[in-house]
Amino acid sequence: MPQKEFAYSIDQFKEIAEKTLKMAKGLGASSVEVDLNEGLGSEVSVRKGDIENLEYNRDKGLGITVYVGQRKGYASTSDLGEGAIAHTVEAAVSIAQLTAEDSFSGLADQDRLAQEVSDLDLYHPWHISMEDSIDLARECEQAAFDVSPEIRNSEGASVAVQEGQFVYANSNGFMQGFPSTRHYISCSVTAGEGDQMQRDGWWSTARCAEDMELSLIHI
Repeated sequence: MPQKEFAYSIDQFKEIAEKTLKMAKGLGASSVEVDLNEGLGSEVSVRKGDIENLEYNRDKGLGITVYVGQRKGYASTSDLGEGAIAHTVEAAVSIAQLTAEDSFSGLADQDRLAQEVSDLDLYHPWHISMEDSIDLARECEQAAFDVSPEIRNSEGASVAVQEGQFVYANSNGFMQGFPSTRHYISCSVTAGEGDQMQRDGWWSTARCAEDMELSLIHI
């Protein structure tokens, strides 16, 4: 299950999605699809041992696509308050009413929608502090310098931690969502001098931090 840092639970997302679908249908949409998402994470980068960048991110959003017959309209918002969602739905319906018909617009047929959603084991939060992320980035960069005395410069090393969740729902009866994570560590260095300089890099990314090639840092 998502950790407490998420502002919403999957069930809360589903409730919002259900209300949004009903709202759009009530305004005359013949079919509707809604996407809700939330993400959070951090990234640190160092260069030659010094901190270059510290970044935290947190965002959320709702996107709605409505079909009035075969006329399509889309609108989105980062405010999940009921009033903001109502304005977003109204905007999407208004856009649909003004667009030209497209014979290929519409939702997938109900019998083509997934009936069961497998657990793909995509959610593995990495509870690493910013201080430990900085230390790991420095360690990664130093491991690159230790490979050869020819490596004299660095474009930096980075450590990033990201997690998110989403719910997708449509008026054909489909509503599913799940959380996921993606973490990475990377480094880019330069060897040689003058016309003989060469640059290369290394990175490792995984859903679970333990699956990254962190052992390669300790060479």
